[in-house]
Amino acid sequence: MNMPLERSYHYNVMRRAIDLIDAGGEALPLDRLATEMGMSAAHFQRLFSAWVGVSPKRYQQYLTLGHAKSLLAQRFTTLEAADAAGLTGSGRLHDLFLRWEAMSPGEFARQGAGLIIHFGWFDSPFGEVLAMGTDRGLCGLAFVADCGRIAAMTDMRSRWPRAAYRETPDRIAPWTEAAFAGRGEAALHMIGAPFQIKVWEALLRVPSGHVTTYSEIAQSIGTPRAVRAVGTAVGRNPVSFLIPCHRALRKSGALGGYHWGLPVKRAMLAWESARAEG
Repeated sequence: MNMPLERSYHYNVMRRAIDLIDAGGEALPLDRLATEMGMSAAHFQRLFSAWVGVSPKRYQQYLTLGHAKSLLAQRFTTLEAADAAGLTGSGRLHDLFLRWEAMSPGEFARQGAGLIIHFGWFDSPFGEVLAMGTDRGLCGLAFVADCGRIAAMTDMRSRWPRAAYRETPDRIAPWTEAAFAGRGEAALHMIGAPFQIKVWEALLRVPSGHVTTYSEIAQSIGTPRAVRAVGTAVGRNPVSFLIPCHRALRKSGALGGYHWGLPVKRAMLAWESARAEG
């Protein structure tokens, strides 16, 4: 059963706000921003509070491109220090218990042959999401706001071209709902090459509301010169948000790329920052 569409509606409003902020070059007053959205100021204020828990003015500060640089300066996570402090997995959502299982290299090489992958379309705080999973856990989350359903499905199926796909959303709904509600268990069945798995494990050590860099990830997994390869592996993360590739930035503080679109990445960072400071 798909989740209600309310959160996707909220995200669509946030996405329009990002476009307006980018076009205006400065923070827009509440009344003007609400008018641009075709809402009353009071309704717009309530909408923001329901979605992110802070005022529109504060949220606009989180959405600006400079916010990534301030995150890097104030909430940069050194992954080795995170390990030493016992922070492994602290990037998981709230009280969400995440159970992880990776395929063997041999299973990965078979490109999903013999696997049945269930899929469905769900609501999320960041727009509609395509969720996929085997009987062992979620193996894919694709955000479709920028690319659309067809491109998202094509992208995800190309990763495991020999698997059998079934549109049976009820089979994966509990895990998907747990992933975005921050409650319950979201089991993961990760399907990737060994190097990719190492990168994704490193991403799990970045706490919510914090960021790291591609070079820091490369250092933490013992391949300090493989920054470009790390960036590629980050981009190939099949379970975006749960494995928080959006928390990886360039050394300069620039956002870098994001497989499902930079507006989604910016919205995720802003959403987590609001909760970290709330």
